[in-house]
Amino acid sequence: MKLLSERAEYLFYLGIIVYWFTRIHRHREMAIIALLSACVGFSAGSMISHFFYRDRPFVQHAVNQLIEHAANASFPSDHSIGAFVIATSIWLFRKKDGAVWLVLAGLISFSRVWNGVHYPSDIMAGALLGVVSAFLMYQMFKRWSVLHQCVNTGIQLYEKIEDKIWERHKKDQ
Repeated sequence: MKLLSERAEYLFYLGIIVYWFTRIHRHREMAIIALLSACVGFSAGSMISHFFYRDRPFVQHAVNQLIEHAANASFPSDHSIGAFVIATSIWLFRKKDGAVWLVLAGLISFSRVWNGVHYPSDIMAGALLGVVSAFLMYQMFKRWSVLHQCVNTGIQLYEKIEDKIWERHKKDQ
């Protein structure tokens, strides 16, 4: 549980990077939507934590704290926001892969309670923020042509640069 709580979030970041470098256009759209969703989710979480500040369980109760953590705001859980934003974004584009990522997001969230750094309501709020942020951004991407066009223009620009780098690399060999 300690490993899940402290390190598993990096699997999510690595996962999005791996999807990006598959060079599949839809995976790149997914990575950008996940990034935009994370911006929305973390911004909302930050605002909520200022209005509804709550100490962490180990500050208010005699808790067997298994991992070290600063005594900052507990509500909502940033780990849950991040894990569920990425997992939901993946699920919206790739159902089977996304289901695995959602289970991992749930395990990470549970581990945060188990290790004494969050209340269950902290992780539920974080999970809800993550899921809602991903769904909203995905719906905006599908329905709002300006966002869709901006994302695809950014990807096309990146791919042109990437292709030139690959061409130059092939010439050098």
